Amino acid sequence: QIPFGTEIEGMNILGLVLFALVLGVALKKLGKEGEDLIRFFNSFNEATMVLVTWIMWYVPIGIMFLVGSKIVEMEDIVLLVTSLGKYIFASILGHVIHGGIILPLIYFAATRQNPYLMGHSEHPGALGFIPPSSVSSSATLPSMMKCIEENNGVDKRIS
Repeated sequence: QIPFGTEIEGMNILGLVLFALVLGVALKKLGKEGEDLIRFFNSFNEATMVLVTWIMWYVPIGIMFLVGSKIVEMEDIVLLVTSLGKYIFASILGHVIHGGIILPLIYFAATRQNPYLMGHSEHPGALGFIPPSSVSSSATLPSMMKCIEENNGVDKRIS
């Protein structure tokens, strides 16, 4: 008998991560010969970050037109606006409570410092207000890394 359904179709993420780790160690072990490939991957990473930045800025425009076409097709706009208004109010209230009360309390409990004077990291936090179509870790990561490196003086290898 052959068991059925024991293998899962899809990408082997663990294999990719392990391969990337082993390749990184091997390139570092090569020394001078591995420098060219390391520079290639760093350049490829920078180009990918530029593409992600472009996508982050232009996708909301496309999403706006997709949503706009659906709104035009709706029959009861008043119901939509009232429901959407309630949702937006609840979402903003949740963000204010979480970002203005809960997170500063956690920060204060962990560091015993004023949470409202945390330094130069306000720009990446503002990215949370971009429409949900473009908010992801890949969209906010370049901005966070730039902010950490330039404003807070963290080394590029660490960020």
